[in-house]
Amino acid sequence: MPRRKRNAGSSSDGTEDSDFSADHEHTDRIETYGRTRRNTRLTRASLRLSQSSQDSSPVQISPAEVVTFSARRVTRSRSLQQGPPVTPKKYPLRQSRSSGSDTEQHAEDLKRAADQDESPPRTPTGNALSSESDIDVSSPNASHDESLAKELSLKDSGSDLSHRPKRRRFHESYNFNMKCPTPGCNSLGHLTGKHERHFSISGCPLFHNLSVDECKTRASSRDKQVEERTLSHRQDENRHGTRHQEKLQGQVAEGSNMIKTIVFGRYELDTWYHSPYPEEYARLGRLYMCEFCLKYMKSLTILRRHMAKCVWKHPPGDEIYRKGNISVFEVDGKKNKIYCQNLCLLAKLFLDHKTLYYDVEPFLFYVMTEADNTGCHLVGYFSKEKNSFLNYNVSCILTMPQYMRQGYGKMLIDFSYLLSKVEEKVGSPERPLSDLGLISYRSYWKEVLLRYLNQFQGKEISIKEISQETAVNPVDIVSTLQSLQMLKYWKGKHLVLKRQDLIDDWKAKETKRGSSKTIEPTALKWTPPKGT
Repeated sequence: MPRRKRNAGSSSDGTEDSDFSADHEHTDRIETYGRTRRNTRLTRASLRLSQSSQDSSPVQISPAEVVTFSARRVTRSRSLQQGPPVTPKKYPLRQSRSSGSDTEQHAEDLKRAADQDESPPRTPTGNALSSESDIDVSSPNASHDESLAKELSLKDSGSDLSHRPKRRRFHESYNFNMKCPTPGCNSLGHLTGKHERHFSISGCPLFHNLSVDECKTRASSRDKQVEERTLSHRQDENRHGTRHQEKLQGQVAEGSNMIKTIVFGRYELDTWYHSPYPEEYARLGRLYMCEFCLKYMKSLTILRRHMAKCVWKHPPGDEIYRKGNISVFEVDGKKNKIYCQNLCLLAKLFLDHKTLYYDVEPFLFYVMTEADNTGCHLVGYFSKEKNSFLNYNVSCILTMPQYMRQGYGKMLIDFSYLLSKVEEKVGSPERPLSDLGLISYRSYWKEVLLRYLNQFQGKEISIKEISQETAVNPVDIVSTLQSLQMLKYWKGKHLVLKRQDLIDDWKAKETKRGSSKTIEPTALKWTPPKGT
């Protein structure tokens, strides 16, 4: 290898001169490399523009340019840390970074020396590599050069995408001429009812034996069900939130009606008044009741479990009357205390003036039911004292809301007076009467009087005789006659007017109503209980 020329102003030490010359030569190579790379970029950009404008074949890049691009860029700081650049025999590409006459001459000298002498490569200082670590320094740099060259070649090849197929959008790839494979189908409508067309059997209404309108109708009904379900969930959440707030605040009013609805058999009934159920049940807002034993529960799941185990199919006590599917049971409050207490709590939900809840032992309960193949269902009831000093034949009377305005209330009243006739007593309901109770009793007393006047053939009539015949209290008879304007006072005597127009109206109603909702005295099997 020829010796390098020493520059002016260098020191007398050969080692320092060689280091300075190597650094200067390295700086020149870096600057030349930068200019060459910029020129190459401009050249390649102009080649791409010309290629796109002329639609010619891809430009072939010479190996020299690839070699120039794949060269490694070495900074001055890295060269100072790792020592002077190594020029091994297998990597002559590192010498192509520089340009100029001195650099080219130096590269030719190095190549000629390597061909003549197979000695190990030397460093710029003239020393041979002394260990394996010195040789390994250039190895990763060389591999880095090769990876850079591959990346550049891939970028060059990927820049021209004219040979790749163009990606089509949905409206370009969608075939609007597709038809449903079902024979006779015009591809209109969809099984879900939410689309105008279909192209497969899974969405074909004709394949599923439906029409387009039926699919749309079912879709709308499903949407309505979803909306109703969502609304019910929101209402439940609001109700639960309100209950939680009331529980935290402790502001539940003592007389407020907390139970809004009850589930009784196959009916869901809205309550009218407050009933003193236990607080843990009253604050729920809805109760579930067994229609046979009248036990109240908190949830529908508990009710179903109870109905699977409940053996009751009719009220406890003795059946004293049966006509068709109508039966009446006599229940003693002392023998069946729990049932009678539950019956009173249930009645308070629909009665305003009821005060009897738990002290049920001195009373008898007469429960009217309607029988079918599942059991005897509660229609209504009335209670009376076992020993009444005022001859009250009814203490409390109730017709369930689902059986109102069907004639069952008058049947209960008539049955109570039938018991009074058997006892040979004159009966009267306990005061005060509720609004509905007063209307029912006034209607019953009117029918009793009109029936008696229709059958009466004499000239003189007595209130006492009417009372003994019908077991109605004389006070109730007089008040009813006055309300009908049939009682007149003339010449110091009270006269009862027989109004034929009222009797004719009553006959027409009786003919229209029939005899299905009447009490038959012969169907009663009962003896008056002895006083206890």
